[in-house]
Amino acid sequence: MSKQRINQAFQEVLAQGNKSFVPYIMAGDGGLDSLEEKVQFLQDSGATILELGVPFSDPVADGPTIQEAGIRALKQGVSLRAILEKLGQFKENRSIPIVLMTYLNPIYVYGVESFAEACRTAGVSGLIIPDLPLEEENLVAKELQANDIALIRLASLTSPPERLKELARRTEGFLYAVTVTGTTGARGAFHDNLQEHLASLKNICQVPVLAGFGVSTPEHVKELSANCDGVVVGSKIVDALHQNNRDEIKTLIAAASSKEQTTAE
Repeated sequence: MSKQRINQAFQEVLAQGNKSFVPYIMAGDGGLDSLEEKVQFLQDSGATILELGVPFSDPVADGPTIQEAGIRALKQGVSLRAILEKLGQFKENRSIPIVLMTYLNPIYVYGVESFAEACRTAGVSGLIIPDLPLEEENLVAKELQANDIALIRLASLTSPPERLKELARRTEGFLYAVTVTGTTGARGAFHDNLQEHLASLKNICQVPVLAGFGVSTPEHVKELSANCDGVVVGSKIVDALHQNNRDEIKTLIAAASSKEQTTAE
């Protein structure tokens, strides 16, 4: 039922006329002992799904804020194995679906089959692997399928139409529409044709389309959600948690509600 938990979470939010809000946090930033409390806070604040980053020494998709969070976690000895063990300890106490964001190397070090089984045991519903191209998905696809773990694909602004169609066809859970050319991190403005890009992805995708990378203000949340099903917010959430500015996080999540969307219009 892992994949189904993602589908149900989206259905509940979208049926109410709201947009989905998926915060990203770095597992182990501030210590793994604080992870359960942070997950509970984001769940209680109205997040739809939680994207949980795994610290890695060569995070090619991550901008400075998330890189620094990863370094802080690595300095505390946080590992993929320790993260999965911690998630398993409080899986009965959470209802929010967990999507892990990890690079391929830690999965290989763990062992693909053992990793997929550990994800299922820990209550992980999906995976984002930014350095895994379509052509190499056979490295993990069978094991993830066997353990009912969704493989969420990323669609970039620069991908040709045929590749975007294939990504939209294959993705599970949701399609992660990357809103910038580059790494994660807060941005002041987005590409001129971004809204058209999001709308075109919506037209070809059977699962929700979420916009992510560079989303950092309530205005961004409302603007980008207009042509898709919601947003993923990473660097701003990571920074706000590090600065203990939780009201800012609540304001961002609230911007995805139908009431806020109507107010914006």
